[in-house]
Amino acid sequence: MELMIEDLMEQVVANGGSDLHISAGIPPYVRISGKLTPMDYEPLTPEQCQRLIFSMLNNTQRKHLEQNWELDCSYGVRGLARFRVNVYKDRGTYAACLRALSSKIPTFEQLGLPNIVREMSERPRGLILVTGPTGSGKTTTLAAMIDLINKTRAEHILTIEDPIEFVYEPIKSLIHQRQVGEDTKSFANALRAALREDPDIILVGEMRDLETIQLAITAAETGHLVFGTLHTSSAAQTVDRMVDVFPPEQQQQIRVQLSNSLVAVFSQTLVPKKNPKPGEFGRIMAQEIMVVTPAISNLIREGKTSQIYSAIQTGGKLGMQTLEKVLADYYRAGIITYEAAMAKSSRQDELQRLIGSGTPAAVAR
Repeated sequence: MELMIEDLMEQVVANGGSDLHISAGIPPYVRISGKLTPMDYEPLTPEQCQRLIFSMLNNTQRKHLEQNWELDCSYGVRGLARFRVNVYKDRGTYAACLRALSSKIPTFEQLGLPNIVREMSERPRGLILVTGPTGSGKTTTLAAMIDLINKTRAEHILTIEDPIEFVYEPIKSLIHQRQVGEDTKSFANALRAALREDPDIILVGEMRDLETIQLAITAAETGHLVFGTLHTSSAAQTVDRMVDVFPPEQQQQIRVQLSNSLVAVFSQTLVPKKNPKPGEFGRIMAQEIMVVTPAISNLIREGKTSQIYSAIQTGGKLGMQTLEKVLADYYRAGIITYEAAMAKSSRQDELQRLIGSGTPAAVAR
């Protein structure tokens, strides 16, 4: 019987998988709790790969793929799930990676998000960034924040995404979702137009270039609440990345703008659990949280980003936390292993110090 893409998708969802990989010469692979495993199928032929991939695409998408050799899009199966799809060429044949997207937007409680994240989403204006490596749940965290606003406030929410991952049903808010490549030519184009579309809240799926970052900062300065994502692993690195995109003569001006408009940075990663229960998600989110206080605002303005980490360390009363503190807490609670904690930390000496300061009984658990 001919293998259908929907069959593979069903198995991914049934097994709680996050990603499906299709490429020639090997069976389909699925990622479950961060680990890649082959599915129980024969190796796929180049023809099978092309058929499976093209069955998800419309004519415009096929044409784009044939011209550019790469494609980002999304594909939904009614009653099952939506998938973010990336198609590319591998040694002359088509291959694809499909990311499973939950149709239900998780709540703050389900994600284990600290209360400060909820408080930040209640802000009327400013720039809030969720950062982390690919696959660290940035979009899911933002979706929970947008969903909360939708349930509690009457606002005009405008999202610019590539592709659209979660589909929001308007509850109290008016929501418009624009997909790059289908509804707009680029993030920058959509963001420029957004300022004339009477939004209260703007979500920028990815802040990739100078123009998008500049427009997002301007939107936050002019009274909008702006959410965005970046592929950075700490709050200090996030500030540096945003400033470094600009030419040297503009950097001081951007630091000043950023110091006035940035509200918070949540840098997150997913850590494998030590002993996940059957049916439970096998990874737990660890977040570094920076809330922009007048002191941190000064550090940004003066270019002293190297001091941001110690400002976060001393900002616990305001809801701030370093990644190392969270990893140490998880380790001492027996949720993650020592190796998993170390693998996710870029300040291993600090993590070691925090773990060492725990009681031996707690560490032995």
